[in-house]
Amino acid sequence: MRLTAALLLLAGAAVLGTAWWLYTPDASRAVLEAKYAAPPSRFLVVDGVRLHIRDTGPLDAPALILLHGFGASLHTWEPWAETLSASYRVVRFDLPGFGLTGADPTGDYSDARALAILAGLMDALQVQRATLIGNSLGGKLAWLFAATYPQRVDRLVLISPDGYESPGFEYGKRPQVPALVRLLPYVLKSFLVRMNLVAAYGNPALLTDEVVTRYRDMMLAPGVRRAMIARMEQVELQPPEPMLHRITAPTLLLWGERDGMIPFGNAQDYLKAIPGARLVALPGLGHVPFEEAPARALGPVRGFLAE
Repeated sequence: MRLTAALLLLAGAAVLGTAWWLYTPDASRAVLEAKYAAPPSRFLVVDGVRLHIRDTGPLDAPALILLHGFGASLHTWEPWAETLSASYRVVRFDLPGFGLTGADPTGDYSDARALAILAGLMDALQVQRATLIGNSLGGKLAWLFAATYPQRVDRLVLISPDGYESPGFEYGKRPQVPALVRLLPYVLKSFLVRMNLVAAYGNPALLTDEVVTRYRDMMLAPGVRRAMIARMEQVELQPPEPMLHRITAPTLLLWGERDGMIPFGNAQDYLKAIPGARLVALPGLGHVPFEEAPARALGPVRGFLAE
């Protein structure tokens, strides 16, 4: 009896110790902003949301708006923004629910809300028309915006865009968020972040500790992890073809052939649905080619923008 009690006590202590080690509270907003929101970062309130934005390059140049993917932040575009800002006005921002923008006070993470925020930001910056460049979730928002507000979009660059159904994300159904994902507000160790990011790289050796740290820090911003779960709960995909058929902006698809998150084969669906769309395949690269091989991935985009 005594031995059994001792073993149970040791087992309980081990469980508590593991839980204590895994527990990851939110980081200090002040600390994160000091590290990641130095100029040219600034904050702008749009429809009640305090957006973290960067607006670089000549104000009178053609405007580009860069939209990041799920779990990312405006920093994902840094290599491209540095180059493009020489010739374009480059606007990027942390989408509501991510990064230093943080949670939307309304709790609404629907596509319609995201499009309204994007339109409001363009109005606030006095950008009447822009080229939209979006990756993954940001790619989906880019093509939805182009279909909804064709008069405000010059060109469209879609990098592994989201929008078609996949296992767990079916048309007309809200997904079941797995129990392990619901632990996200409590557990976020670096090794877990790295495990998830590896699938985004065609060559995982190119995933640096600095990038892993940045993604983790942005997810530790107050309220972000709960907002990410809320966004997942609110996803309700619809067959995208009716909206894609409405796009009139010249469209470039950029897709890493080793994308482990959204299959390269989905590119053919977009080519069929978007009038006049063209595809540039990137052999050996994954879901975030602008991080993995920035110069190589930017080449075809610069050519497309210059046409």
